[in-house]
Amino acid sequence: MINIDLSLQTIALKSRLERCWQLSAEKIMLIERQYAPSQGAPVFTREGRYTTRGWTEWTQGFQYGAAVLQYDATGDAAFLDMGKRSTVSVMAPHISHTGVHDHGFNNISTYGNLLRLMTEGKIPFNEWEQHFYMLALKISGAVQAARWTPLPDGGFMYSFNGPHSLFVDTIRSCRILAVSHALGHVLQGEGDLRINLLARALQHARSTAAYSIYYGEGRDTYDEWGRTAHECIFNTKDGRFRSPNAQQGFSGFTTWTRGLAWAMCGFSELLEFLPLADDATLDTRGGREQVEAMLLKAATATCDFYLQHTPADGIPYWDTGAPGLARLGNYLDRPADPFNKEEPVDSSAAAIGAQGLLRLGHYLQQKGEREKGARYWQAGLTVCNTLLAEPYLSTDPAHQGLLLHSIYHRPNGWDYVPAGSNIPYGESSMWGDYHLRELALYVQRVMNGEPYYAFFNCVP
Repeated sequence: MINIDLSLQTIALKSRLERCWQLSAEKIMLIERQYAPSQGAPVFTREGRYTTRGWTEWTQGFQYGAAVLQYDATGDAAFLDMGKRSTVSVMAPHISHTGVHDHGFNNISTYGNLLRLMTEGKIPFNEWEQHFYMLALKISGAVQAARWTPLPDGGFMYSFNGPHSLFVDTIRSCRILAVSHALGHVLQGEGDLRINLLARALQHARSTAAYSIYYGEGRDTYDEWGRTAHECIFNTKDGRFRSPNAQQGFSGFTTWTRGLAWAMCGFSELLEFLPLADDATLDTRGGREQVEAMLLKAATATCDFYLQHTPADGIPYWDTGAPGLARLGNYLDRPADPFNKEEPVDSSAAAIGAQGLLRLGHYLQQKGEREKGARYWQAGLTVCNTLLAEPYLSTDPAHQGLLLHSIYHRPNGWDYVPAGSNIPYGESSMWGDYHLRELALYVQRVMNGEPYYAFFNCVP
């Protein structure tokens, strides 16, 4: 389990954060100069150079959002110009994309971050520009919400696999619905039926909490507090749950750690948003107390599972049930080894999960549970401290990635395996790089006493 550094303070990360942003700038410019946009969205690196992988273009918002975060952290206007220009010229199809569950990734990272900077006063106010970002976010939230499978007890936004498929990843797309609702928008359906977007987001969160997360309550033989299933399969005729499944994990009965991390971060963010939610909407979902209890249980369970099933330095292997882990001995009692011969680590899961730990810890401390919250907070800082140094921080000036040892799709064998190795290592992903930047910005803002970084800060 993670060896939590209880004495670590944000100020101790100052030099590492500065180095991270320096390297980040170099990597963004390297991609800008060397990557051909005609290839499609960059997804992951192969021998240090970004390449694409035809599935969906869910990483494009991370590419251009990275430049916006770079400006936020450093004040370098060249990156703001780059982020704005790319968002306007490239991101429009992602607003109306009806075929994916990724709106909360692509559009919050671009339009959302730009609107947030204006709302926070970090870029000049411009009424038409503000309305441009707001309209994009309103429509994106409604389009995402329309991808809906009803269940007898609610429903969910289905994955690109089809109406039978609930992905745990999609919990972080709920924030685009929350923002759209907060901006005053609705999804208008047949007969001009007005569908409340926040209510739909909470329905999805409830389905994810009920089916994708386990609580040690005996659902199956492998039920354990906080375990997650990447995909849940439903009978679309009657809405019945059929089985857990995995697309990118080892199996439906093991925990793919990036999916776990999405749940940690997504549920913690929704908890933070809850004070902004209107009582009328929450009352349709059982009331504020019931909604908060559901979100808190899911966030706590997944964060606890991460703490228990991750090596001492806070970097997880790609799946907690990966078969080669049995040959690594007591791997949880020592730092993760990205160069081992059995199973790869996934640093991107750590970058996402660390933010979930920090946000849950902050939330609990704000609610008065200081000791409990401090444990998650310090765990998040511990993971962040590991990621901001080698061998995870990429210092090779020729390597286009920022965060090394990220894994995309181990079962499909998509990740690059170096000569002489049994496993992939040494490569980066667009989501891993983006979430390291997001994590670094979060910690830096806390360290500097700046406004707390949250997705809903974009709401004027």
